[in-house]
Amino acid sequence: MSHSKYKPSDERYSQSVGYRYCGKSGLQLPTISLGLWHNFGDVDDAEEAEKMLKFAFDHGITHFDLANNYGTPAGSAEKNFGKMLKDLFSSYRDEMIISTKAGHAMWDGPYGDGGSRKYLIGSLNQSLKRMKLDYVDIFYSHRYDPNTPLEETMGALSDMVKQGKALYVGISKYPTEKAKEAYRILKENGTPCLINQDRYSIFTREIEKEVIPLAKENGAGFIAFSPLSQGLLSDKYINGIPEKSRAAHSYGFLQKSQITPEKVEKIKALNEIAANRGQSLAQMALAWCLRSEVVNSVIVGTSSVKQLQDNINALENLSFTDDELWKIGELGA
Repeated sequence: MSHSKYKPSDERYSQSVGYRYCGKSGLQLPTISLGLWHNFGDVDDAEEAEKMLKFAFDHGITHFDLANNYGTPAGSAEKNFGKMLKDLFSSYRDEMIISTKAGHAMWDGPYGDGGSRKYLIGSLNQSLKRMKLDYVDIFYSHRYDPNTPLEETMGALSDMVKQGKALYVGISKYPTEKAKEAYRILKENGTPCLINQDRYSIFTREIEKEVIPLAKENGAGFIAFSPLSQGLLSDKYINGIPEKSRAAHSYGFLQKSQITPEKVEKIKALNEIAANRGQSLAQMALAWCLRSEVVNSVIVGTSSVKQLQDNINALENLSFTDDELWKIGELGA
């Protein structure tokens, strides 16, 4: 793929998506972060991926969220991102927040999965090599591993910071009690947990009870993934399953079985509320996640520049009436 000469927009900060401080740290995250879980692998459109990265950066989206196993095949999102970073953004590394994770199965054998020191440090070294980086800004334990003592997992994270391979560390999808313990251990190690990443959307609200309050109590930030519930919270599925949608792909996480008639009725009703607000359903879903400052950022996974622009436009209306919140709450339950 040929890379055109790229110079970022001079307006990227004056007209940006805006920033929020991450927990009690001095680090600011853009309200919208770009996730590379889908659309940046070897099976995807490389030209569109490059356009999305440029467009994101031009609009002040400085945070790019990856993991060791992102992309099809696993690892290809980091490799492709690393190539674009080198070819297009090498002068702008200090204007970016690049995060990656390890915790899910990545390679064969007993050391390619879980939360062991062996796996996490090996995985980070591989990620740095794939992305051609000396360090990442945030490294996450991607999930709690019941077979590894938390002291070992958190000790590995702390050492990454002390070795300069990660500037900050975070946790993702941790059960409440284990998150509480993780916060304590990291603090005692002198490398406090910067951020907790979890699934959050109108259709997934369980974390409001304990996960978000616990992060706040411990001074950690919170970032939401799947704010559009894998695309369900868009007008994409109102009239069936489109050919190129995530649900149509055999390798995706959204399955056709999840799109029930009951779910479609709820989506239609939510779509109506969004229309009355002058927003698309996807825009309202993002605005809903960002309605509270406790959510520092939402990670969007877009497949085109147009989709990314639509997501950014959600920021034009972040306020909700009590009536809207009540109706949305009922439909999301």
